[in-house]
Amino acid sequence: MAERLQSICLAVAGLLGLCGVALAAAASHGADPRLLGGASAMCLAHAPALLALAALGSRLRLATAASLSIALGTAIFAGDLVLRHGTGHGLFPMSAPLGGMLMMFGWALVAVGALLPKRA
Repeated sequence: MAERLQSICLAVAGLLGLCGVALAAAASHGADPRLLGGASAMCLAHAPALLALAALGSRLRLATAASLSIALGTAIFAGDLVLRHGTGHGLFPMSAPLGGMLMMFGWALVAVGALLPKRA
């Protein structure tokens, strides 16, 4: 199951990288780049992190849980900003803060996992 979740997180990393570049291009051509630029930054910051977590997954405790939290948080956060830019309203109330908290929780799992005994 953990291998399947890592594969999903790798796929999400690729999609986040793709979306990050596309959003950066869209932000540079729009009247107000703040929302799309922020979404792009989150996607481009977390896509490589997910790749690294997948690469370290066999050695870092909590890597899969951290990856899932970061991936879901980034998708919710960026999705809210993109929808807000396009329609004037977000995904659901408090979705951007929820996405941000999930990303922070994922990073906390990375820190805690680094302090736990390494996997064999």
